[in-house]
Amino acid sequence: MAPPTRNPQSQKPESLSASSPLEVVRIPAWEKHPRLVHGFSTRTGGVTTVYQPGEGKERRDLNLGFTSSDTEENVLTNRRLFLEAVVGEKSPTLSSLVTLKQIHSTLLHRVGSEQAGERASLAGDGLMTDEPGVILGIQTADCIPVLIADPRRGVVAAFHAGWRGTLGRIVEAGVGRMRLEFGSRPEDLLAAIGPGIGQCCYSVGEEVLHQFQSQFLYADDLFREVYDSDPVKAKYPLLFLTARAPGHSNLGPSLHLDLKEANCRQLLDAGLQPDAISVVADCTSCQPERYFSHRGEHGFTGRMLSVVGLRAGG
Repeated sequence: MAPPTRNPQSQKPESLSASSPLEVVRIPAWEKHPRLVHGFSTRTGGVTTVYQPGEGKERRDLNLGFTSSDTEENVLTNRRLFLEAVVGEKSPTLSSLVTLKQIHSTLLHRVGSEQAGERASLAGDGLMTDEPGVILGIQTADCIPVLIADPRRGVVAAFHAGWRGTLGRIVEAGVGRMRLEFGSRPEDLLAAIGPGIGQCCYSVGEEVLHQFQSQFLYADDLFREVYDSDPVKAKYPLLFLTARAPGHSNLGPSLHLDLKEANCRQLLDAGLQPDAISVVADCTSCQPERYFSHRGEHGFTGRMLSVVGLRAGG
């Protein structure tokens, strides 16, 4: 697989400029295709203040989702700023952006300019287009955004892959839909898996493991047990004993799911070449200063946007 956009231990993500607080995480391998526009947002920059109040100075976030806590005016301003940073010019407007009412499904839509606008008009979790000038957007705050491009045929797609969508093979089905709708060949496709919650932080219940085991022969490779490192529990284990049945207490290991690896496997199964798949290694829950995290911030958080499109007139 292609190297991630940024190694969180040694490299800084590519940003719009050294003086700008607004950052756009990009895939270097995609930069070789001038018709493609793409980018993953972070939380830095923007005009939203509700999610990081106080701390001696006002922090401004780039919330790109219409949440109940932020104002519509803030979100629209943030989206304009982000699209300008992605495209690299002042001309793009929100009339070029297509988003979805995301419902953790496997519903896919072929779209064009008639579906673009400030508010989502379709429900689902996957978008694809071959229309230049249309920018597809997926909102996340832990779930995995997956962007796919077919430079040969001029087709792009974007998918929202939480655990339910991943279980339903939304990315694998999306590649199949691209083959059907546009004649795309898997060997021509590029894929980018963006920032999302890592296995380090994504604990799930045994029922999720069982559901994955029922669908994937490699399911056990996607899970690992993580033991609680709470020093109080380690020193005084008797204080935390319960009368609950085995497997139903909060003691012992918890199961952690690797959603990024699961979607990599689906892309490979769909026929993509390993070196055509790029992965941004960042865990959103581990880096609250850079990313929004629904789990890390206990539900009170904004939304990031992952976008892909084709330049008009290219």
